[in-house]
Amino acid sequence: MNFHLVGGFTMRYFIYLAYDGTNYHGWQIQPNGDSVQETLMRALSTFLRQEIEVVGAGRTDAGVHARLMIAHFDYDRELDCVQITEKLNRLLPPDIAVYAVKRVKDDAHARFDATYRTYKYYVTTRKDPFNRHYAWRLFNSLDFEKMNEAARVLFDYTDFTSFSKLHTDVKTNNCRIMHAEWTQVSGTEWVFIIKADRFLRNMVRAVVGTLVEVGRGKMTVDEFRKVIEDKDRCSAGSSVPGHALFLVDVGYPEELFIVSPSDISNI
Repeated sequence: MNFHLVGGFTMRYFIYLAYDGTNYHGWQIQPNGDSVQETLMRALSTFLRQEIEVVGAGRTDAGVHARLMIAHFDYDRELDCVQITEKLNRLLPPDIAVYAVKRVKDDAHARFDATYRTYKYYVTTRKDPFNRHYAWRLFNSLDFEKMNEAARVLFDYTDFTSFSKLHTDVKTNNCRIMHAEWTQVSGTEWVFIIKADRFLRNMVRAVVGTLVEVGRGKMTVDEFRKVIEDKDRCSAGSSVPGHALFLVDVGYPEELFIVSPSDISNI
């Protein structure tokens, strides 16, 4: 292992990873189920031969996937980032992959310093045995044009209490939506892409479920707007299944990085 001791100081590293969430009870450590966070911490602790804590950029729910999640950990020695990436991938199960490990400034924080997160939610109208874990099958056609009209309403607001899981420990339900749009992937598949500075617990799945109500003609665009203004979870639609949701990107200021993140921009 290539490292050297740095006079009593800890050094902070960002881990860039992806995972298939099918077999996990979400990102966060759970008392009675496997989590991605715990699995990653176990691999790191095994390789570095000491207990390592890992902090993620967010908390994905049970069954939700990540094409790109960022987490940070501290260590008191300088690491060979290429070597630790390779070693972690050998220790981790096939459904979790580490893309890169990067040294960052010692006060950089994977969660609090993130400037945006981007999620994608996939729906399909075709039964597909090879995509059943990664897209939600719809049995009725939807008016995606009307759903996009409703999605644009999100830009007019910052308080999204109506789309938040109840009884969470957050101090504010305010979020700034930067992008929200349905795009057709193929003749039978659509994806909803949403980008914001932060997300509330269960927020994306609740937004998608409410937009589907609009697409089915069960809710008008004006009624969608009223759902937001009600600030009441009971006013919104049901949460859609988690298996079709992917965290796909997390952004940070470049000044956090000791080495520019440009070399991993294509991950």
